[in-house]
Amino acid sequence: MLKEFKDFIMTGNVIDFAVAVIMATALGAVINGFVNNIVMPFVGHFAGGVDFADKKLVLDEAVVDAAGAVTSPENAIMWGSWINTIINLIIVGFIMFLIVKAYNKTKAPEPEAAPAGPTAEELLAEIRDSLKK
Repeated sequence: MLKEFKDFIMTGNVIDFAVAVIMATALGAVINGFVNNIVMPFVGHFAGGVDFADKKLVLDEAVVDAAGAVTSPENAIMWGSWINTIINLIIVGFIMFLIVKAYNKTKAPEPEAAPAGPTAEELLAEIRDSLKK
């Protein structure tokens, strides 16, 4: 039973899938850093110095007691963070498109099947018919 399980786990598709998951996680972290640290500062600069990560729509203000401790936290819609996530998604999709396109170019094209010639029975029938004449 252990051998069958090992054979199942070590098949190429399972290994390929595991590598793909690990690479996608790493790629996602790199792209997230790229968007947050490079793209969004440019977008913020051209939008008048706005940092989109801090943009929010406050629904309920935070309640602070006399000592300065927060008794009820702020309730807000973080739409700027959502914009960052959308840009992240677009960049990840574009990069994955480029990776798949490059991978498909490396695959060897399937050889076209040669047109099927006549079968042995058809050849024998042709010979028989030509001998009858």
